[in-house]
Amino acid sequence: MSTPKTGVGEFTVWDYVVFVLMLIVSALIGIYQAFKARGQQSNVQFLLGNRELRALPVALSLASSFMSAITVIGTPAEVYRFGAMFLIFCLTYAIVITITAELFLPIFYRLNITSAYEYLQMRYTKIVRYIGTSFFIIQTVLYTGIVIYAPALALNQVTGFDLWGVLVGTGLICTLYCTLGGLKAVVWTDVFQMTVMIIGFAAVIIRGVVIYGSFTQILNISYHGGRLNFWDFDPSPVRRHTFWTIVVGGTFVWIAIYGINQSQVQRYLSCRSQFEAKLALYFNLVGLWIIAICAVFTGLTMYAVYHQCDPLTQKKVRASDQLLPYLVMDILRDYPGVPGLFVAATYGGTLSTVSSSINALAAVTVADVIKPFTDLSEMKLAWISKGLSFMYGIICIAMAALTSVMGGVLQAALTIFGILGGPLLGVFLLGMLFRYANSVGALSGFVVSVILTMWIGIGERVYLPTPTQTRPLPVSTAGCLDLGTDTPPSVKLGSYGGTQHTEELISRPAIADTLYSISYLYLSPIGTLTVMVVGLIVSLLTGGKKNVVDKKLLMTYKDSLCYNIYVNRSVHSENTIDKEELEAIADRKDTVSDQEPDSDKQNLEFTTNV
Repeated sequence: MSTPKTGVGEFTVWDYVVFVLMLIVSALIGIYQAFKARGQQSNVQFLLGNRELRALPVALSLASSFMSAITVIGTPAEVYRFGAMFLIFCLTYAIVITITAELFLPIFYRLNITSAYEYLQMRYTKIVRYIGTSFFIIQTVLYTGIVIYAPALALNQVTGFDLWGVLVGTGLICTLYCTLGGLKAVVWTDVFQMTVMIIGFAAVIIRGVVIYGSFTQILNISYHGGRLNFWDFDPSPVRRHTFWTIVVGGTFVWIAIYGINQSQVQRYLSCRSQFEAKLALYFNLVGLWIIAICAVFTGLTMYAVYHQCDPLTQKKVRASDQLLPYLVMDILRDYPGVPGLFVAATYGGTLSTVSSSINALAAVTVADVIKPFTDLSEMKLAWISKGLSFMYGIICIAMAALTSVMGGVLQAALTIFGILGGPLLGVFLLGMLFRYANSVGALSGFVVSVILTMWIGIGERVYLPTPTQTRPLPVSTAGCLDLGTDTPPSVKLGSYGGTQHTEELISRPAIADTLYSISYLYLSPIGTLTVMVVGLIVSLLTGGKKNVVDKKLLMTYKDSLCYNIYVNRSVHSENTIDKEELEAIADRKDTVSDQEPDSDKQNLEFTTNV
């Protein structure tokens, strides 16, 4: 494949060496974990690491799998185009992790399940469980194919990195260590890959600081370019990113990932205790903050470098996701091996996301599809899980190849993937919060919610938002040395600013600028709340008041860390009672608590506390 002529550096031998070393280390970790676990083959060992993992590696794995290569490349480009408001997601992450750790985790952990969708059968029926599992498998295979292909295409068109070689190579390496080492291999390779990602971001930031003398100068340029636009409290729902869309909408989006998505749930269920699982989530929050800060600072560095000569307006790159690879090849071309380090960082994000997906796909297939209908031993299930890991790895590679020829269709499919998270979250929350909810209500709410969110999502794809809604920040070509005849040396919006032809704007129906223009981050809360409202109404109309629900399936304030600390302090304050008496009192409290029937008063008390 011919190398694109971008006017910047090209890949050298040392760059390839650094990239290949990253792949080799990842493969060796998987082989080591497989060798270490020999003679201990069981399904729980393969899929959940025998439920004996510690908090820190699980935390790094959670953060790493959260950061796909699309995020590594896309977040700095987002900051370059729209400003550093993305940093507000740090507040969103804190809310999401707290809710996940204190409300969702205790339910899944005490049920001792392998698949998050087992909960749906326990709370509703088999049909609801199979619907949840089916949606997860389809969405994850589709998304994983895009995660493999999109960064490979961006890197190929800028660096000349061989497209199909890297697609097949990374896909096979990832499949290899997932199949051999199971979840432990996935977790420890994620730890290594997150380290590489942070180093890759740091290389770009440090080089930018060297160019401008200090990071203060980069911040000064960004400030005058309007990129430090953190506090936008515009309540309009059609604004793409504001404080409210990021905090409110973003919270629902990421709870659907951290709270119920198998890829994340499976990790904290692998911890040796519920306390370690909570620690893993809170440690992971620090990792998310570090990644977000590094990505935002990288975007500001990119703006400082190109604030007077936008590469996309100059047609140096074809799309915004090529901006960061272009920057790397531009400012780091004199340092052999460093561009390769950035590509390794990018594909560290790919490998961590893909490996998490493969492992999760194998887990839900065994737990939800195979195990309920068979009576196989743990060893046989472990071998089936390995076979499924290999199969799903090949399917994801094939999906990446399919992505290359389907283009816009898969972009629409990716939008559908995003809007299904809200309805699925709604089904879980409906069952966890309301004792009256039944399967008829859950299915009714889910169907109505999916139709509504898909309608809005497809409408957004047909009628793209206008620049007044997305508000891209201005870029300049005033400092370019090789100005084209069609690019005047002035400040203007780039071609990626969301501009549309005048006749298209005139022909837009009124709904295109209202419902179809609502921020993509609000689709998830719309889907979640629709399920809960419709589901609760239908449940009450179909005999939901007669429901008898095991309290283990419901959220309770007694699971929260704050409540447990309060109880422990209360017990320790009774210093006149010896240890044996305290233990006897605790046992009696637990016995009484287990015998208490569900009541409207308890549900009201829980709702108030939450």
